[in-house]
Amino acid sequence: MSKPAYVYIMSSRGKRLYIGVTSDLMRRMKGHKSNADPNSHCTKYNIHHLVYYEVFESINEAIARETSLKGILRLRKIQLIVGLNPTWQDLSANWGKQAEPFDESKLRPPTKF
Repeated sequence: MSKPAYVYIMSSRGKRLYIGVTSDLMRRMKGHKSNADPNSHCTKYNIHHLVYYEVFESINEAIARETSLKGILRLRKIQLIVGLNPTWQDLSANWGKQAEPFDESKLRPPTKF
């Protein structure tokens, strides 16, 4: 069984886009966000928000999709993003962060009918 692969689109606040492919999306997002390569496109243009991604069964499928996405008009890329993520929120914003503990005191008693 092969490892899943991902095609992703990242955006800057000014909506500059970057399309990439990886077999480890969380690790790749950490790399982009840390500006590990000061000469990279993402670092140069402050592209740090994951706004869209697709999952594939193999890296070859993901690479084919990446090539396809890079060849389509910007308008179509934006339509893909808005279809999944209309507010352009960073889908990876909370990855790796500890979840807040559950607080039972905030529960409401059941409503009686």
